[in-house]
Amino acid sequence: MSEPTGLRARKKERTRDAIADAAVSLFLEHGFDRVSVNDIAAAAEISKPTLFRYFPAKEDLVLHRFTDHQGEAARVVRDREAGIKPVTALHRHFRAALDRYDPVTGLNDHPQVVAFHRLVFTTPSLAGRLTRYQLEDEEALAAVLGEGIQAHVRAAQVLAIQRVLARANWQKIAEGRTASDVHPEAVADADEAFNQLQ
Repeated sequence: MSEPTGLRARKKERTRDAIADAAVSLFLEHGFDRVSVNDIAAAAEISKPTLFRYFPAKEDLVLHRFTDHQGEAARVVRDREAGIKPVTALHRHFRAALDRYDPVTGLNDHPQVVAFHRLVFTTPSLAGRLTRYQLEDEEALAAVLGEGIQAHVRAAQVLAIQRVLARANWQKIAEGRTASDVHPEAVADADEAFNQLQ
């Protein structure tokens, strides 16, 4: 009797999460560059080839957490209500994420989230790989904004604003402030930045 596809997919996802969790724990404890793929495989109790079946590159062990947000800006624009401008929909979406203290906005003071962001922002290979994800998001957003250079420029502007805002929020929290203390500034900064695009 064969396993149902849904069960198999869930088991695969749990294995993927367990591998990534083991890797991130090691990276946070020892630093990204000091942990080998062999160390991760041993901690996750799997073989190195198995690890690479789930994660093609070491950087993906960290950055897979951003895949939930991959293409998000394009989805927000595509799914917006009739009569709402794309930039308005993206602004509202970012504001709602700030209000939820979503880690992707940088406005989250949970120690593991702060440490995770520090790992990403201060490790050159991770920052470079994150830029590649962002370029893919930019292409997806430009595709739903229209044709030509103006769609690409607008997509680049929106994603640059989100990146700058998230990093500024994280920096304030990394300096010791709480997310609730930073929240009013984060909202005001987001409003000002997005209003400049209108």
